[in-house]
Amino acid sequence: MFLSGKVACLGLLATASLGTAASPPLARRNETCQKTSVAILGAGLTGITAAQALSNQSVSDFIILEYNGDIGGRVAHTTFGADKHGKPYVVELGANWVQGLGSEGGPENPIWTLAKKWNISNTYSNYSSIQTFNASGYADYSQLLDDFEDYYATFEQDAGYILTENLQDRSVRSGLSLAGWKPKKNMEAQAVEWWEFDWEYAYSPEQSSQEFAVVNYNTTFYQWSDANNFVVDQRGFNAFIKGEASEFLAKNDSRLRLNTIVKDITYSDSGVTIYNKDGSCVDADYAICTFSVGVLQNDVVEFDPPLPDWKKEAIDSFSMGTYTKLFLQFPPDKVFWNTSYQFLLYASPTTRGYYPVWQSLDLDGFIPDSGILFVTVVQDQSYRVESQDDEQTKEEVLAVLREMYGPENVPVPTSFMYPRWSKEPWAFGSYSNWPPGTTLEMHQNLRANLDRLYFAGEATSPEYFGFLQAAYYEGKNAGSLIASCVKGNCTGEKNYDVLHGTTKSSEYTMANGWSVSSFLTWGF
Repeated sequence: MFLSGKVACLGLLATASLGTAASPPLARRNETCQKTSVAILGAGLTGITAAQALSNQSVSDFIILEYNGDIGGRVAHTTFGADKHGKPYVVELGANWVQGLGSEGGPENPIWTLAKKWNISNTYSNYSSIQTFNASGYADYSQLLDDFEDYYATFEQDAGYILTENLQDRSVRSGLSLAGWKPKKNMEAQAVEWWEFDWEYAYSPEQSSQEFAVVNYNTTFYQWSDANNFVVDQRGFNAFIKGEASEFLAKNDSRLRLNTIVKDITYSDSGVTIYNKDGSCVDADYAICTFSVGVLQNDVVEFDPPLPDWKKEAIDSFSMGTYTKLFLQFPPDKVFWNTSYQFLLYASPTTRGYYPVWQSLDLDGFIPDSGILFVTVVQDQSYRVESQDDEQTKEEVLAVLREMYGPENVPVPTSFMYPRWSKEPWAFGSYSNWPPGTTLEMHQNLRANLDRLYFAGEATSPEYFGFLQAAYYEGKNAGSLIASCVKGNCTGEKNYDVLHGTTKSSEYTMANGWSVSSFLTWGF
């Protein structure tokens, strides 16, 4: 989805970057630019949801600027391989699950609501359907999965104490070790830990916050349900985003400008001007920046005036994880893995996280008779494979499969492909993660607006960061805030000039983006 926090300071100064309540009439900076009330930078789920919130509140004067030639952002798919008739399959490069669905008669994940609304084809991910391997082939170390869960229960409870008692946060590694889970050089235990943690957060336990990793998990899976459904829709997962957009954007709507690369953003208390690579510009009363943490960290867009120190610190302190799926297709009549299992877990004898989690799509409910298998790597391994050529990576992947199944049983794949998220200039990674020791106030500085320039995205959600529901909620919030501004009732997001090392329980409020009860969060 993940640097140490700020040291405690003597005082706390919270300020609000407000809109136009006390501002003079708009002073346009560039009369040659296209004029609009609201500019939305990015047409991913956050941008589309923000535009929808504006439209629902009768604000129709907006422009959406999108780097790519389609909407959806990191909810992206591609064609891969082909069936026996030569028709390519569709596989997801980015977001692939609806995570935490809903409880009967209780609250429901909005992504699940939208998936049902737009008939997104999906299948239950059964995490108990897993077969374990090491370099000698099949090896049953499934008991370690149960062992981890036992230690995790203590780890989770300790995270609750950190939050409710205003204690110092620590890394997931420290928390797990204190709970009694110490995998050390046991590579099978390391593989189990990777499956249980890294695979979700795209960062290692050493790089992740105990407090907020548990918050992030519990607000989804305790609030709604513990179910995860894997999307196999051959229209692509982003069909639900396109469906929502179709309700307020007409076909070829001039308010959606695709293939538009933002280069410079000038902001003030009277408006925001966006300058694009193609020489065009947009002059807006307000703007919503939905760029990923990865994009903001890589300085691919210039801000004028330069971002203040508190905003730069927040951006550079948070983490952008990379989650890389590598796809292989084999002839369907030569499928060599046991298709009774959804997941295959491999423990490398030397390297933690080396092609560890494999998923079969050649299953009923997924993409049967496709011969498709894929493996996931994250962070350091992602950077490594994304920096080498396909052929080298394919040979590494096949070498692991041949350790798992025997060299005589693994044929050459007919197709092989993987994305390079860490190199995409409009993403620079897959999703955000929360580093250890980083407070809620530091995160609020990531969310906070600068005059009339607002920030929103999956990373700006303190509760759901890394999940699709984060992008949905943050887009809706930003769109609603600016709709109020357009109507003359403007408020801004709080920011902190001085940061403490911990967050008081009284500060877990909507003012800091916190909406879910801590009692619900911790399952009390």
